[in-house]
Amino acid sequence: MEQGIVFKEKAVARAHQFEAFLNQAVRGYDRVAATLHVGGRKGSYDDIRYEFVGGSQDTLRKKHYDKSLRLLWKAEQHMPWSSFRDLTSDEQIILTQAFEALSASERKQLKHMRTEDFKQKLNAAYTPEQKQALVNILSLIGHGEAYAWMVSAELLNECKSTGGRAAITMQVLEEAKHFVVLREIIQAFDCPIPRLPVYEYILLERTLKSEGVEKFFGMNVVVEGFALSLFGILSDMPCLEILKMFHRDESRHTALPSNYLAEFPLSWWQRKSPAARLRRLLMVLPAVPFLAHIQEDFAVLGVDSFAFGGSMVRKILNLAERVGFDLPLPRPVISNFLNDVFNAYCRYTRQHHVAQRFVEMETTRGEEQLSVEKEVFQLVEQHTLAAKKASNVVPMSA
Repeated sequence: MEQGIVFKEKAVARAHQFEAFLNQAVRGYDRVAATLHVGGRKGSYDDIRYEFVGGSQDTLRKKHYDKSLRLLWKAEQHMPWSSFRDLTSDEQIILTQAFEALSASERKQLKHMRTEDFKQKLNAAYTPEQKQALVNILSLIGHGEAYAWMVSAELLNECKSTGGRAAITMQVLEEAKHFVVLREIIQAFDCPIPRLPVYEYILLERTLKSEGVEKFFGMNVVVEGFALSLFGILSDMPCLEILKMFHRDESRHTALPSNYLAEFPLSWWQRKSPAARLRRLLMVLPAVPFLAHIQEDFAVLGVDSFAFGGSMVRKILNLAERVGFDLPLPRPVISNFLNDVFNAYCRYTRQHHVAQRFVEMETTRGEEQLSVEKEVFQLVEQHTLAAKKASNVVPMSA
């Protein structure tokens, strides 16, 4: 991890000014397009207030979402003779002891998050500057979870088979849990919660507007790839251990399109269409200004945002290749291009920058997190190896 990065203040200020200008232009265009009924923003989400349109309505959440989790029944409990094995070992122990299932521990964790004791621990672990930086970074995922909730709900109508719909239904449930739980974690920091940066706004809107299973690329490959990488860093930090649960969920979400499309493969045209391949690349490219926008917050935490970005891009490109979402250029070409762009921007905004191979870096921390990601990306290596052997080409290292 890079520490002690010295930024060129004027260059960084100009980058922020450009982001603010572009944000006004993009959102202004979307407002006009919506008024004229020719497009505009699709997501019914208010990132300024960190709420869906309509407000919090926590009473509805408590009566239905929280209660539904408490009352969620398990097939293995009621039909032990069936093929369902949907109880965790902890739930089996709890059932044996006549206690409630997992949702009870989740409620206990949420109650702990609301206490002054937790806030005092945050104040002891982090400086005010670090707390604000964490809120700025966590809110990127918080807003993303709102869109993930909407996208996965729409994907439900695109999926075939009972098993496919069951898998997507669980992702809808988990995205809902991620949004409401992460929102309470962020609010416990008692820091201002920023709006969506325009670069993430563009990415999330493009994902929501994608057609059919292309939503898998925008959400489960790009957005979930970002989330997996981010939780891989933050879940090893003081007071944020609960993010390991998020990290585990995201690993399953990134595997979902691979498993689903193994049963219902993309057609040749879906994979090779020039327009589709270009749209996919355009979803990845906003990562460059996005990483520049958040580099100061990462630096406060002792992390180089472009090292994080290089690690993230490598994983996203691996996932795209694994699933069959072809891009207009080979993976090594895109990786080298983005690495050159990362270094060029760092030379512009940082003093004494030395060129680095950002795309070869690994920023995930913690043995547990690394083990989870190894399991996810080992599948990528196996997929790539099999494809290369079939064509008698020596495989590249993942």
